[in-house]
Amino acid sequence: MSENGQQLQVQEQSNNRLQLKSGDAVAHTSMNMTQEQDQNRTRLKVQLSNGKNAEVKVMPDAASEKAMDRLRLRVCSEDTGCQIELKEVGKGEQARAAYEVKAQKEAKVLGLFRTRMQVQAQVDAESGELIKSSKPW
Repeated sequence: MSENGQQLQVQEQSNNRLQLKSGDAVAHTSMNMTQEQDQNRTRLKVQLSNGKNAEVKVMPDAASEKAMDRLRLRVCSEDTGCQIELKEVGKGEQARAAYEVKAQKEAKVLGLFRTRMQVQAQVDAESGELIKSSKPW
């Protein structure tokens, strides 16, 4: 259980990767993660390259929902090609843990030709704010 009462499943996978699952969203990470027990709540922390620990307060489902709003996606699941990864973004003292959401989106070029474009958004794992989003055009 997280701080806000959400249930989170953490599974260890091959190649030192972890899978975080909350609700319908699944995020993968290769960051060094520790957990602390506080009464009946569990706090997850990840080790950053600058030696600091960042607490993971935002769960994958909340991060994917925020990214879906920004990228105007209807569904974000592994079946549709949407991937969520918890990773370190930034350098030095600006380093922080963030969820990176990548997806393929249907688009039209010049209003005529259908194509698929790669879209991406980053959501801060501590505060839940949108760090950046990118589209090909």
